[in-house]
Amino acid sequence: MKRFSQFYLIRIQYLGFRYHGWAKQGNLKTVHLMIDRTLNYVLGHDQFKTLGCGRTDAMVSAEDYVFELFVNDEIESEPFLKDFNENLPADIRALSISETDERFNVIQSARTKEYHYHFSFGPKSHPFSAPYIAHFNEELDIESMKKATQYFLGNHNFRRFVSKPSNDAVLERTMIKSELKINKDLKSSFFPNSSYVFKIAASGFLRYQVRLMVGALRDVGQGIIAPEFIQEALSNPDGEPFVRKAPASGLVLHQVSLDH
Repeated sequence: MKRFSQFYLIRIQYLGFRYHGWAKQGNLKTVHLMIDRTLNYVLGHDQFKTLGCGRTDAMVSAEDYVFELFVNDEIESEPFLKDFNENLPADIRALSISETDERFNVIQSARTKEYHYHFSFGPKSHPFSAPYIAHFNEELDIESMKKATQYFLGNHNFRRFVSKPSNDAVLERTMIKSELKINKDLKSSFFPNSSYVFKIAASGFLRYQVRLMVGALRDVGQGIIAPEFIQEALSNPDGEPFVRKAPASGLVLHQVSLDH
């Protein structure tokens, strides 16, 4: 007998600054934990299961995240979304709900994920900026960093841009977008006058990969390494791995595209 008969996809947004990432971790406050607690209250029972499209690190935010809800009751979309949002914490918002079927798997069906990393440098930023924009104290050569981002494009072995990969980790990944631009998307009166965003997209990413890539770009901006060193590192995956991770709070899962 099937345990569940109804299957839904729910898209959410969340500010990750006070959470230990998406995935449940004991008694730590995570986004998944808060989602399940709220569903338990809204549905009035615990006979359901939720599965996220992937993990996010502690303090990482998401403008677009998708999870599957497995349940036996049919759900009316509009009343459910209203009730769900009214009971979720203020830093989590449900955007939509749609039906799917038992054959669909949200992890295997993620076609592309796009991450944005926001940062500023120079004089210290207003403290209220901390959950959204990482601040680097040193002066950075943005043009050199822009040049370095182009070397990430295409298919490469990212062994040197992953932290403690498992034996079966797929280290070859194809980057379909890699660019560094002035931040014109996130705006607030307390944000620094100038800030930047690194945009990177692929079908999937390795553990800490994006933050290690930003750490390498930061080294380029400081003049510690030349932009071309990124190209050399991708061509020689057996060299010393990068260890400088950019702070998690600047990272946002911007968009998830599904084969659905």
